[in-house]
Amino acid sequence: MTEQVVLLDESGNSVGVADKATVHHADTPLHLAFSCYLFDSAGRLLLSQRAWEKKTWPGVWTNSCCGHPGPGEWVVDSVQRRLKDELGVRADRIDLVLPRFRYRAVMDDGVVEHEMCPVFRAVTDDEPVPNPAEVAGVRWTTWTKLVSQVSTAQFSVSPWCRMQMAELITLGPSPDRWPIGDIADLPPAALDC
Repeated sequence: MTEQVVLLDESGNSVGVADKATVHHADTPLHLAFSCYLFDSAGRLLLSQRAWEKKTWPGVWTNSCCGHPGPGEWVVDSVQRRLKDELGVRADRIDLVLPRFRYRAVMDDGVVEHEMCPVFRAVTDDEPVPNPAEVAGVRWTTWTKLVSQVSTAQFSVSPWCRMQMAELITLGPSPDRWPIGDIADLPPAALDC
């Protein structure tokens, strides 16, 4: 079955769908996505290294999981689906933390990511079993250590992760205390399910 992404207008309304395999190029249209930061009950954060076969940012370290809700799929369901597909885990809790995050990033070869990308915090005590087609590696760290390493250029992450971190820092130093975002602030297409 061909995976599709939801294309968006500037207000976040759905304007159609496109095959995921063909949507990322030098003129990538704005589309719906999500990012997830997965913690365990001890407060550790799981980072993932993107598979080397990925079209965008292969081999780059990033937040725990990213993905695209399918047409008509509730975004929280897509987070749970991708956590299982990429990392072999099921989240016990998934909370919206940045409903309005949006970014555009360009790779050195000209391929563009262009997404309205709500950000979620999730919790699991499952041990990750990465899917090698999606994830080249994983590592546990703490939020404080990641913030320190990224801010001092000791550790490099994907451009969207770096931009998300800048916004997440404003929510407070303790990820377990980040306020839950309002679902009414999601792009309208994320509510069309």
